[in-house]
Amino acid sequence: MRVLRSVFRRKTRALLTIFGITIGVLALVVMGSIAEKLSLLVDGGADHYADKVIVSGMSGMAVFSTEPISTDLIGEIERVDGVARAAGSVMMLLETEPSAVSIGVAANIQASDFREHGYESFESEVVQGRELERGDRGVAVVGADLVSNLDAEVGGTIDVRGTEFEVVGILGKTLTAPDMAVQIPLADAQELLVADLPAAIRDTVDRDTLVTSIDVYLEDGQDPDEMATVISQKVDDVSAMGPAGFETSVKEPLKIFNQIIYAIAVVSLLVGGLSVINTMTMSVAERTREIGVRKAIGATDGAIMRQFIAESAVMGVIGGLLGLGLGALVGAAGNQAGAQSATELFLLTPRLAAGSVAFALVHGIVSGLYPAWYAARLNPVRALRYE
Repeated sequence: MRVLRSVFRRKTRALLTIFGITIGVLALVVMGSIAEKLSLLVDGGADHYADKVIVSGMSGMAVFSTEPISTDLIGEIERVDGVARAAGSVMMLLETEPSAVSIGVAANIQASDFREHGYESFESEVVQGRELERGDRGVAVVGADLVSNLDAEVGGTIDVRGTEFEVVGILGKTLTAPDMAVQIPLADAQELLVADLPAAIRDTVDRDTLVTSIDVYLEDGQDPDEMATVISQKVDDVSAMGPAGFETSVKEPLKIFNQIIYAIAVVSLLVGGLSVINTMTMSVAERTREIGVRKAIGATDGAIMRQFIAESAVMGVIGGLLGLGLGALVGAAGNQAGAQSATELFLLTPRLAAGSVAFALVHGIVSGLYPAWYAARLNPVRALRYE
């Protein structure tokens, strides 16, 4: 309580200092929440691609391409030594013309030929209804982040590119790419894929053999990146990507983006630290006689330092907690506003919450070191004479 009384001896100045720290922590929490969401999305993708090879057309970028290739390649790929199974899949944007710029995974359509069953290690859970089954047509399973956007419920219908699909399942939240996916039967996805093709070639392709990528599952002991090279060499006119390709194309650029985000937030917090230094220096000047009295009756330099460091630490903690609370509110409001467009950008994780407050605490302590050292070094005789 004595520390709090000392901190708020000059209420306006203390509140302004705490406000400066609060703004810095708010920036850290908000920007960090975006970085956390993107990191989890990418980590989910890394887990998905960790043990497999993704084959796409030559001009595509693996699974992110919608350039069609033929399922006839599946047999050729499975004849490559080290390949255990190959499965065709379709992935395309949910909207032909997305209405807004999306940070993270865009809403998409996914379909597979079920050949991955028994080989795929990355699975999502259906929390309502059921999964897709062989022979299904005109039905869909909806990702958690798209439920509100599509007004989806089990037994109801949703519109997918102008076609009605009955919702038979809702996926549980994974905080990764499946949250933004609508899963439909492969035959239905192939029809939508053909509709995307130029009219001149639409009638010349075999709809039943079209996919956008082929997932390749490997025998035990095989290195996915080495197998990607082998497949590219042995199968004509395809591009094969292993985990290293995903790291290069997605994860490494995200690291740079996250570093920029955190750098901006930390700079904002450092500005708040200058306020702490200024406030504590002024506090020392105003309490010089008090410091002289305490030293005259036996207070050690260490005790004086601890007193002022404790005060700066308290301001750091209060500012950190307020900034965390405001950041959580901003993130929740942002996610609520973006729910209808499936753009939930903020994710306040426990490590970010604890790290933000801890950083504010350490920042307050460090900012108070010089004023505390200066106070401890005051000569008690001169301090008692100070006017």
